[in-house]
Amino acid sequence: MTQAPEPLEGAPLIAPSTVDHPLYDQIVNACRTVYDPEIPVNIYELGLIYTIEINDDDEVKIVMTLTAPGCPVAGDMPGWVIEAIETVPGVKSADVELTWEPPWGMDMMSDEARLELGFM
Repeated sequence: MTQAPEPLEGAPLIAPSTVDHPLYDQIVNACRTVYDPEIPVNIYELGLIYTIEINDDDEVKIVMTLTAPGCPVAGDMPGWVIEAIETVPGVKSADVELTWEPPWGMDMMSDEARLELGFM
């Protein structure tokens, strides 16, 4: 029985997004409409969206995290993201997978988010 190969050292934990898909920018903008209720910055700029995968049938899969596993909106936020993405014309369906690997850190925030929160 063969074992699965070990991941390459230094291999990214976050899968690449489908940035060349025509719906990508609109989906990013939809993600920017969703806010963590405790932080006045949208979830995209916070760095909570890890991967936006769009297949040839215009079905969207988001891999995201939260600022902490005990986040009070952990049960609600994936639904908010799905609702926002499904309003984008052309999107057939949306699905959100929560992950805790890699764990979110303040270094994942965009410069815009850091500025908004007074870290720059």
